[in-house]
Amino acid sequence: MSGKKSTLVLIVFCLCLLAALPAAAQAPTLLDEWSGIAAPPAPVAKPVFVNPANTAFLILDIQTRLADPQARPRAAASVPRIQSFLAASRANGLLVVYSLTRTGTAAEIVPAVAPQRGDPVVRSGVDKFFRTDLEKILKEHGIQTVVIAGTAAHGAVLHTATGAALRDLAVILPVDGMSADTPYAEQYTAWHMLNAPGTRNRVTLTTFDQISFLKLRN
Repeated sequence: MSGKKSTLVLIVFCLCLLAALPAAAQAPTLLDEWSGIAAPPAPVAKPVFVNPANTAFLILDIQTRLADPQARPRAAASVPRIQSFLAASRANGLLVVYSLTRTGTAAEIVPAVAPQRGDPVVRSGVDKFFRTDLEKILKEHGIQTVVIAGTAAHGAVLHTATGAALRDLAVILPVDGMSADTPYAEQYTAWHMLNAPGTRNRVTLTTFDQISFLKLRN
């Protein structure tokens, strides 16, 4: 049999094999099904008590350009809520830690939530534990729980909260303190944090007004 005929026979044989594959092997992909996938039911925001002695409030990347009312209205809308909880955190003695993007400076933090003298500030990409002193800072202060707010729900919030959970910290995630360019990114982040194997047992989804501070006796 000539080379051309052999090649033709092989092609026909392969096509016959493909046609004989079970239907499951030719099932539609995720992309084919994308538009028909329904979102899961909304989770319930839970009330939570925090111990000021071992809880830190992490304020991630609340920089002026990332909370611009015109360019990122959802982030801008979260600032007053973060500001209110920040005041309550300081009044109750929580450790407050700030983060910046890789190129950010402390001067760029939105004035309404600006750091005070002595507040730690770290700089990194989406995971604020990566190549920073964040873990060291939290350990030195005996932190066991972190409350996290930030301007990139699917960025710094998602990855830093995951990093905290993987370090055996309890994570409190107020949905009104995490923002993104689109509601879907915020929705995905909330779902991921409550369902991913590394985070689902250590994350509490809540709102700022459902966070209460334990009163410690002197």
